Amino acid sequence: MELNIMTQTLRHLFVLLTALISSSVSNPLADNFLQCLSQDPNVTTTNFVFTQNDSEYSFILESTIANLKYSTPTTPKPLAVITPLTYSHVQSTILCSKHLKFQIRIRSGGHDSEGLSYTSSYQSPFVVLDLRELRSVIIESGQNTAWVETGATLGELYYWVSQESPNLGFAAGTCPTVGAGGHISGGGFGNMMRKYGLAADNVIDARIVDANGKILDRKSMGEDLFWAIRGGGGGSFGVVVAWKVNLVYVPDKVTVFSLTKTIEEGGSSLFNKWQYVSHNVSRDLFIRVEIQPALNESGNKTIQVMFSSMFLGNVDQLMETITDGFPELGLQEKDCSEMSWIETVLYFDDYTVGRSVDVLKERNTVDKSYGINKSDYVKEPIPEEKLEEIWKWCLEGDWPVLVMEPQGGKMHEIDDTIIAYPYRKGYLYNVQYREKWEDDSFESSEKRISWMRKMYENMAPYVAKNPRAAYVNFRDLDLGENDVDNTSYLNALKWGSKYFGDNFRRLAMVKGVYFGDNFRRLAMVKGVVDPDNFFFYEQSIPPLIMSEE
Repeated sequence: MELNIMTQTLRHLFVLLTALISSSVSNPLADNFLQCLSQDPNVTTTNFVFTQNDSEYSFILESTIANLKYSTPTTPKPLAVITPLTYSHVQSTILCSKHLKFQIRIRSGGHDSEGLSYTSSYQSPFVVLDLRELRSVIIESGQNTAWVETGATLGELYYWVSQESPNLGFAAGTCPTVGAGGHISGGGFGNMMRKYGLAADNVIDARIVDANGKILDRKSMGEDLFWAIRGGGGGSFGVVVAWKVNLVYVPDKVTVFSLTKTIEEGGSSLFNKWQYVSHNVSRDLFIRVEIQPALNESGNKTIQVMFSSMFLGNVDQLMETITDGFPELGLQEKDCSEMSWIETVLYFDDYTVGRSVDVLKERNTVDKSYGINKSDYVKEPIPEEKLEEIWKWCLEGDWPVLVMEPQGGKMHEIDDTIIAYPYRKGYLYNVQYREKWEDDSFESSEKRISWMRKMYENMAPYVAKNPRAAYVNFRDLDLGENDVDNTSYLNALKWGSKYFGDNFRRLAMVKGVYFGDNFRRLAMVKGVVDPDNFFFYEQSIPPLIMSEE
C-alpha cells in the first residue's frame, strides 16, 4: 500500500516537473510554425494557435479526448493545437505544415478509438488541426438541405435542424458529442439508416481544402474525390471544412422502447430470432441489440440482452409492426414512449427522458474512460447453438458490451460502389465490441486488451470473411498500419481491404481508370489529389500511382 502511494506521488511529481519545464522553454519548431503563419497576409492574428507554452494548450488538447489511453504523460503531443476561425486559417495551417514538413492531424470530435486525430506513433513533429470553431449549421429553408461545418457535433446539427422544423431530421449516429466531420467521412451509422441510408449517403456537396491549400467544392474537386470523401474515412485527402446534406422527413411523433431480457429470461432465443427479422421488418423500425454482462437477482453474473428501438410512427403503428414481424419479443404498449424525433437524441444518449433539448447545443464535455473497440459485419445468422459459447466468452471479460445494428431496407438497395462505404446488400448487421475501464494501471489495461483480442479471434468463424469486414469509423490498429512513409499500397491492403472490401481499390483511382474495387480506387484518387502524401497518418489511404504497377 505504501509503495503504491509512493509510486503515485513520484508519478505526479514527474508530470508536474515535465509541465514546468515545457512551459518555460520555448520550442524552436513551434516558433517556426508561428513565424510562418504570421507571414501569411490572410492571417491577421495567431490567437487560434496554442503551443505548449500557452496555458490553454492542455485544456484544448484534452477537452475532446474520449479515450484516456491516449491522454497520458507519455503520449506524443503536438507542437501546437490550431483551432481555425476561418477557412483561410485552415489553408495557412496546411501550407505552413507542408513547408516545415510537419505532419498534420485533423480533429472534429475526438471520438476516434485509436486517437489518430490528436496523437502520432511516428517520430516526426506534428500539429493538430482542431475544427471545433468551424461549427455553423445553416439550414436552407424550403430546400430541405443544410450546410454543416465539420466542427459541429451531431447534437448541434440535430438541434438546429429541429429548430427549423419538427418534421426534419438527419440520418446519422446516436452519440450527440461526436463531430459531424469525422462521422460523415466514414459513412455514419444511425437509427434511420434502414429508412434513409448512412449520413454519407445524404451528402450532396462539400468544401475541402486540398494539399495545395485550395478550397474546392463538388464541381471543382471532381466526382472521384467527392466519391472518396464520402465513406473513405477522414484525413486522407484533405480537410473537409463543410458538408451540404439532405435533410429527411420525420413524423411529429416517433416511438422508442428499451426492453431487456437476461439469458435466463429467454434473451438468447430472442436474439437468435432478431438475427432473422431485424433486417426484414418495416424500414421505419430500427431495433439494435446491446449484449453485456449483468448481475441477476442472486448477485451472480449473467448475460443481458437489451433491445432498443426507434420507430418512425406512433405506438399503435409500432405495436402492429412488431405483432406482424417480431411477436416473440413480447413488447407491450407500457414499454413504449412517444416523443419528438429530437427528443430521441437525448433518449438514446442515456435512455432517459425529461431533459431539455437545449443541452445539445452546449457542446458538453465528452465522457472519458480507457477503452478499446473492434468491429465486424455478419452475413449469415450465427447458429443458435453457438450463442451460448459467445455468451461464455463475454462473461470472461469484465464488463464488455457488444452492439449489433441491423441493416436491410435502404441499406440493401444502395449499390456498394455509389460511395466509398462498401457494406450493403448481403450484410445482415454490424457488430461493435466495446470495453471500457477506469483503472489506469498497466495490468488492468493489458488484461482488457488481451480479452478483446481473444474475443475478436473467437468470433472469426461467425462473421464476414475474405476479407473480414470492419467499419472505418471504428479504427483498429490491430488490423495493421502504414509504414513510416505510407508509400506501400500492398502493405496498406492488410487493413484497407477490411474497411473498404472490394471498394478499397476504387478509392485509389487515377485518371478515370476503374479497376473494380473500392480500396484501389481510393488509393488512386489519393495518387491524383495528394501524390506527395502530405495527409498521412497510421491508416491513411496511400497514394497509388500507375507507374507502381
